[in-house]
Amino acid sequence: MNPLVLPPLSLYIHIPWCVQKCPYCDFNSHAQKGAIPEQDYVRHLIVDLTADLAHYQESVQQRPLHSIFIGGGTPSLFSADTIAYLLQQIEQRIPFAPNIEITLEANPGTVEAERFLGYAQAGVNRISMGVQSFSDEKLQKLGRIHNAAEAKSAVKLASVSPLRSFNLDLMHGLPNQTLNEALDDLRQAIELAPPHLSWYQLTIEPNTMFAYRPPKLPDDDELWDIFEQGHQLLTAAGYQQYETSAYVKPGFQCQHNLNYWRFGDYLAIGCGAHGKLSFQNGNILRYSKTKHPKGYMRGEYRYEEREVSVQDRPFEFFMNRFRLLEAVPKIEFEQFTGLPLSTVSNTMDWALGQKYIVETDRTWQITEHGKLFLNELLEQFLPE
Repeated sequence: MNPLVLPPLSLYIHIPWCVQKCPYCDFNSHAQKGAIPEQDYVRHLIVDLTADLAHYQESVQQRPLHSIFIGGGTPSLFSADTIAYLLQQIEQRIPFAPNIEITLEANPGTVEAERFLGYAQAGVNRISMGVQSFSDEKLQKLGRIHNAAEAKSAVKLASVSPLRSFNLDLMHGLPNQTLNEALDDLRQAIELAPPHLSWYQLTIEPNTMFAYRPPKLPDDDELWDIFEQGHQLLTAAGYQQYETSAYVKPGFQCQHNLNYWRFGDYLAIGCGAHGKLSFQNGNILRYSKTKHPKGYMRGEYRYEEREVSVQDRPFEFFMNRFRLLEAVPKIEFEQFTGLPLSTVSNTMDWALGQKYIVETDRTWQITEHGKLFLNELLEQFLPE
């Protein structure tokens, strides 16, 4: 096993509470019953991080944090003061890179939007808003607690705040959604000019309300028309697709997501959070935290830890890298997996023959055709 070059290091923080559980949501989130134990939970997050920094010291050493993402649930249920305290405590334990990106997920409801300035003062420089649709009827079907007017006013507040960037989450393929309705949502989003737009298809996940009572969704042909025409709308408006379901104004890519997809490293704290760390001796670990707040807040933080085997590394590397449309430097495959290029040369020859990728001396890149057959391409990297 070759020694590894350590990639950039990020931190994911999971806050599990939300006002109510959406029927499509399979994230680790819990509807709020009574007051959220804000201070107590943050105290546990800090103890959890301190334990991880000691446990994984050989990997973390003095690597600075390249990005932080506070996800959920609905992190914007926490006050700006609490977020400020949390970030101060993290920075006392691990250095921040000079240009660190710090994202917080927020509901576009009135209360949370009023906190944007406070979050910016706390050190957050990017907000990600779960808008999902600008149709009040569709928002109700999705179980969202905001309406279209609130979403628009939240976006306007984000636009004039000192934030470096913000993202809108928008869904298509909604229950009974027509092509025109989907494109109308997109036009309204474009009009608000967010620097970053995550535009993804609603899928029915197991163990959700929608799985038990499935709504009528557009068929495959309708979904294809929505995607194709939506992609044209976004491109014409100056947005570049840089990831399977993310579009940006040039220069506003989400650095945290880029680090995930480039097979970077990330610490993870909070209920059900997942982390990945590389070690110079050639080991790569994945780990996860206890999912339920009750167990987590008893101090039972680490749930499981596993080593990424040599056989699984090509699949794990490309499962991430091929989500991005950028070229993949061949040297990064060697540096971040510890494997020689010969490990994947036969598979790459096959993929070239299928026109799923193009190749130069230094890079591989997925093609438009390859994106349509991504699962078939990735299957080729699975161990026998």
